[in-house]
Amino acid sequence: MSRLNKTKWYQKAKIGSTNLVGKFTQSVRRIVQDVKDEGSASGQTKEEVIETNERLRAVRVRLDESYDTAKKALVSLMTKYNDSKSVHNIFQRYNLLKAMIKEVIRLETQYWALVDIPKQEKQETVPAFVLRACSIMEKTQKSGEGVKTSAKLAEEAQDKRERVERLENMTTSQIDAENTQMTNDLYRLLKKYSGLRNLIRELKSEYMTSKLYPMFPRYTMLKDMIKDILLHPAYMEVCHEVDA
Repeated sequence: MSRLNKTKWYQKAKIGSTNLVGKFTQSVRRIVQDVKDEGSASGQTKEEVIETNERLRAVRVRLDESYDTAKKALVSLMTKYNDSKSVHNIFQRYNLLKAMIKEVIRLETQYWALVDIPKQEKQETVPAFVLRACSIMEKTQKSGEGVKTSAKLAEEAQDKRERVERLENMTTSQIDAENTQMTNDLYRLLKKYSGLRNLIRELKSEYMTSKLYPMFPRYTMLKDMIKDILLHPAYMEVCHEVDA
């Protein structure tokens, strides 16, 4: 073999070797990626973590609505109470106090306005409590959910396809990490919402009890129950939140 032919042969061999190494490297990367996608820190498969992601997202939307409803009702109570201070006629202000309280506690009779959530057990972990709360909220149908238009259904289906497509392009561990963050965020919201919901329940109970008293002592009771709410840590924590 001539020197020229030997040089060409070595060059071809080198190129072939490089291609083999490149293909081997790509294969290894695919194998590593497949291994990553086989499971997660939570022990769920990719399909399961995607399903969990969808559940957490849907429940967060529902809880946000109830939380905003409860918060706005109590903020409105504060505003109306402060405005009522300018009314010096005790009879007129008495009626105003009754009306503003009844507007808040009416939410307790509107089953679709405020979702029910469970109380966290002492030994219950955050993920376990959040998933249990999700299961309970998922069983509660929101008013109007059964009469969606075809356009609304098509829009929701498109949104879901886009969400699932985004998740499909992520690794299982990435989705798992996102689920963990969503779980923690949802837990904090559950705690804040639970605080407001308890205030509304207590307000209703105290208001119903106050009906047993004559106007003048009841007038003082109504003022005190409103002030107790406005000074309660559960309300003070959220009353200054700015809606986006």
